[in-house]
Amino acid sequence: VFPGYQGGPLMHIIAAKAAGFQEALKPEFKEYIKEVITNAKKLAEVLVQRGFRVVTGGTDSHIIWLDLTPKNLTGDKAEKLLEEAGIACNKNAIPYDPHPPKITSGLRFGSPAATSRGFNVQDFDEVGNMIADVLDSLLLDEEKRSVIIKDIRNQVIELCSKYPIYKEAY
Repeated sequence: VFPGYQGGPLMHIIAAKAAGFQEALKPEFKEYIKEVITNAKKLAEVLVQRGFRVVTGGTDSHIIWLDLTPKNLTGDKAEKLLEEAGIACNKNAIPYDPHPPKITSGLRFGSPAATSRGFNVQDFDEVGNMIADVLDSLLLDEEKRSVIIKDIRNQVIELCSKYPIYKEAY
């Protein structure tokens, strides 16, 4: 176990891994992870249809690694604007990235959190279009971009309200 999987015998890390392994052994985990991958594939498909390039040509996992260079965008600006619209992602370098690590030419998206929340493939189609709309707005003037971001943020709130994290709070 040490040092490969564990940097030190930290009890909270050991407990978290044990809980994760127990979860992965359940039969319903197989169905869940299939949904995670199906949703990631849909997100990648929509983004490609909207003119973006997925670095790996698609995905066989939960990650979508987007190359922003076809639209001459940078990861730092895209990440901040998506966050403003209520969509989480990370800027990420791409192979042979012409930009430094603080800027990057790519973004990384994951599908597990939204899938766990209840999002389905149709929802990921909608999310993909929201992401593309936000990214395309970077090519517009500030006033038009502001209107689009506000509209997308409202769409994000509406979509998330269909899948509340804490149902008892509603």
